[in-house]
Amino acid sequence: MDDSARLWTGTLPTLDPDAVEVFLAVDLLSADPAERLAGALLARGHEGEEGVFHLLPDDLTARYLRTGDRLSVTLVSHRAVVAACAADRDDVPDPAALAADPLDPDRVVLLRRETVTGFVPAVRDGEHQPVLLVEHAGGTLAPADLPGLFERGEAGVFVVPAAG
Repeated sequence: MDDSARLWTGTLPTLDPDAVEVFLAVDLLSADPAERLAGALLARGHEGEEGVFHLLPDDLTARYLRTGDRLSVTLVSHRAVVAACAADRDDVPDPAALAADPLDPDRVVLLRRETVTGFVPAVRDGEHQPVLLVEHAGGTLAPADLPGLFERGEAGVFVVPAAG
């Protein structure tokens, strides 16, 4: 599937209608076991604003990388968190089979997506703009469809801390 349908920038009016956010789609029914594992880790979220869940940095962290006109987002998790999640499920990969994060060997890489965009995620007070993970079950997402999907309970949004 084209990454631009799975990583995009836009607004989420219920959070801030003027803020541009980075969205990463996570398909709970994906054929990719690491993507299903990322979806399983979303259950560790803590609700902030109604319907918006925040994840701890050890659970999931997003990393940005800009190369020319391309923005990539890599989703990583602490190896111990992945092992605890995998112990309870038989439909996710063995943590030992996942690639180690080149920046931190205690973390594993779950997803990496990129898209062409001029958008540069903000850094405020030393903190990188979080990534909004959109969980859904199958099919492709169109950003314009998000409000309807949220209202029908067919998608959820999770705020994932990010690093540069």
